[in-house]
Amino acid sequence: MGVVRVLLLSLVVLVLSGCAGLFRGDDTLSGTEARLAPPIVSDRFLLSGSEQRVVGELQIIETGYDDTFVDIARAYNLGFDELVEANPQVDPWLPGEGTRIVLPTRFVLPDVEREGIVINVASKRLFFFPEPDEDGAQAVITHPIGIGREGAATPTGVTTVTSKGRDPVWWPTASIRREYAAEGNPLPAQVMPGPDNPLGKYVLILGMPSYLIHGTNKPAGVGMRVSHGCVRLFPENIEALFELAPVGVKVTIVNQPYAVVWDEGQLLLEAHAPLVDDERDWDELLSDQVTTVVAANQSDAAIDWQRVTDVREAAFGVPLPILASAPGVADVLRDATLVNNLVAHIPSDKAH
Repeated sequence: MGVVRVLLLSLVVLVLSGCAGLFRGDDTLSGTEARLAPPIVSDRFLLSGSEQRVVGELQIIETGYDDTFVDIARAYNLGFDELVEANPQVDPWLPGEGTRIVLPTRFVLPDVEREGIVINVASKRLFFFPEPDEDGAQAVITHPIGIGREGAATPTGVTTVTSKGRDPVWWPTASIRREYAAEGNPLPAQVMPGPDNPLGKYVLILGMPSYLIHGTNKPAGVGMRVSHGCVRLFPENIEALFELAPVGVKVTIVNQPYAVVWDEGQLLLEAHAPLVDDERDWDELLSDQVTTVVAANQSDAAIDWQRVTDVREAAFGVPLPILASAPGVADVLRDATLVNNLVAHIPSDKAH
C-alpha cells in the first residue's frame, strides 16, 4: 500500500472513529434505537439541468453484528468493490458491530452524451437516462454492475439493445464449457431458466455479438470483475431496467476511471483505480483532464497538484475537492449524514 494511501487511510480511520458530533444527524440513543436520518434514494436522481454532473450524497452507517459488505451493498444499491474502495480500513467480511462505513452514494456522471444506457466499466456502474418528461426534466437511474474479469474484459463502444427476454436460456460458449469442465463442474449445451441459470430472469441483448446486460443467480458478485464480459445487475435492478429500457435504446460503454468536474464552486476529482488491463498513461491523462476542465471554466483557481496525486493514489471512488483552498477529506466526511442501517442483522445480545 502506497505512502499516500496509508496517510489518507489513517485520516479516514481517525475521522470515522471519532466523536459522533462529526456527523450530521442525531446520534442520541433511546434504549437500543438510534434516531438517525433515513437513507437517501440512491438509484434515481432528477437532474437540475444539462450542466449537472454530480448526484447523490455521501452517507455513513454503523454496522450490525453480522453485516458484511455483500449485505450492505445490496441494501444501498452499491457494488462490493465500491464499498471496498471507500472503506479500505475495514474487513469486508467481518466489519464488526458498530463500525462506521462510508456509503459512496455520491456519483459523478460519465463524460458522455446523456442518452439511453451509459456504462462506466472503471467505476462498475450503469447509468440510464430515460427520455425527458413533457416539461423537459431529465432523470438518471444508476445501479452497480458486475463486469468482465481480466482476460475477458467488457468491451467499450457504442451499440444498442437489439432485443429483450424474460427467463432466458443460456447457451455457454465452447470456451466457457471447457473452463467449467476443468473446474469439475461440466455444463450442458444449454442451461434452462431457473436458479442455476447465471443470466437470472431478465436479459437485454446487445448489438455487440455475445454480450448481454442481464441479471444473476449470484448477486454477491455484483460490483466485481466476475463475468465473461457481460454486464450483471442485481435481480431487482435488471427487472426495473428491463421494463424501462426499450428495444433500440442506445448503449454507450466507456472506461473512465477519473472524473474531474465543477460542482457548487468546487473542483472535484472522483478517482477509481484503473482496471489492471488498462495500459493508458494515467499520470499524463489525468493532468491534462484537470487543466482542460479548469480552462473550460475560465477559472484562475489554484489547483493543489499534490492533492490531485493523493486523491488519485488513494482511489476512494468518491468525489473529493482538489483546489488549494478546498476542504480536506476530513471535512468531506464530517458533512456526510449518519443514516439508518437497512441491513437486517442479528442483535448482539442474541448472536450467541
